[in-house]
Formats: sequence, C-alpha cells, structure tokens
Amino acid sequence: MSGLVDIFLRAMFVDNMPLTLFLGLCTFLALSRRTESAVGLGIAIIAVLGITVPLNNLIYSTFLAPGALSWAGYGALDLSYLSLLAFIGVIAATVQLIEMLLDRFLPAVHASFGVFLPLLTVQCAILAGSLFMVERRYDFVESVAFGLGSGAGFALAVILLGALRARLAYADMPDGLRGLGIAFILTGLMSLGFAAFAQMVAT
Repeated sequence: MSGLVDIFLRAMFVDNMPLTLFLGLCTFLALSRRTESAVGLGIAIIAVLGITVPLNNLIYSTFLAPGALSWAGYGALDLSYLSLLAFIGVIAATVQLIEMLLDRFLPAVHASFGVFLPLLTVQCAILAGSLFMVERRYDFVESVAFGLGSGAGFALAVILLGALRARLAYADMPDGLRGLGIAFILTGLMSLGFAAFAQMVAT
C-alpha cells in the first residue's frame, strides 16, 4: 500500500504535469482565468487520466506488449507499435463520454469549457500519462494510482493558478503584465515551488 501512496504523491507533486514536466500548458493557461473553469478542468483531467491510464494498461498488457498474446498462442507477436493509436482511441472515447455527461447534467460547466473540452483528446499531458505508465512498467493497480495522482496534481496546479489570477484581476499592475503576462510569471514561480519537491526526493 505504501508503494501506491508513493506513486500517487510522486505523480501529484514531483512529476506534476504542468509545473515540473511542462505538459498540457495550453489548456492550463487558457482555462485558469476563472476559478470555476479551473475547477471544472481539474475534475475533467482527474476523470480522464483516472480512467484512461488503467484502461490503456489493460489493453497494452493484454494485447500489445511483447509476448502479451501468448495466451492466444502468438507469444512471438509484438504489437507495441500500435500502442499510440490505441491510447489515443481510448482517450478520445473517454473525453467524448465526459463531454456528453457534462452537457446533459452540468450544462453551465460544459459551456465554460467551450472548445477546450474536445481538445482534451489531444492534450499532451493526458497522452503522456499512458506513455509514462508503459515506460515505468506499472501494473494495473499502480497505473490507477499513477493516473489519479497525475490528474490530482494537474487539478491542484490549475486551481491554484486560477485562484491567484482571480485575485490579481483587480490588482494595480502595468498593462503589459495583465492577462497572459502575469499568468506566465505565476506559472514560473509555482514551478519553482514544485521543483523543490523533486529536490527533496533526490536528497
């Protein structure tokens, strides 16, 4: 159990997708202007990563990994070159399902996403979750912890940035820093803070 907690916390803080690995910055910056949209994006990222990483683990370990088809008598077959295509297909189906559920039950949240919700299909942080899962050779249970931890880390970062940007919207600052200017500065400062977690683990 402690190993799963370590994977979850490492994915959340040390390998934080937007702040230490710099993945998914497009939606991270675009949807952090308001706290409400930041919370919605965080929940969506947790859901997508928490579902797709374990599903892709099952698909990869059962069908695509070298020797995975030995149960069917094709142990020499290696279909790992199809993993990228399979992962994107699972991610696209999951995002489409979440989009339909939000449109049906939470239309205000769905409207706040605008065009960015369908773009989660090709968001690099979500695809990276499945690719890291393969690279680090996680089993199914570990991939659940990793997916949820990565999603929680992204949610924490985007909600913190959204709260800071909402607070600074009424601050007296130079015109050149308003909007994306201050967002980049805040992201850099937050990234330095999260980098400290990596240093703590290294020592």
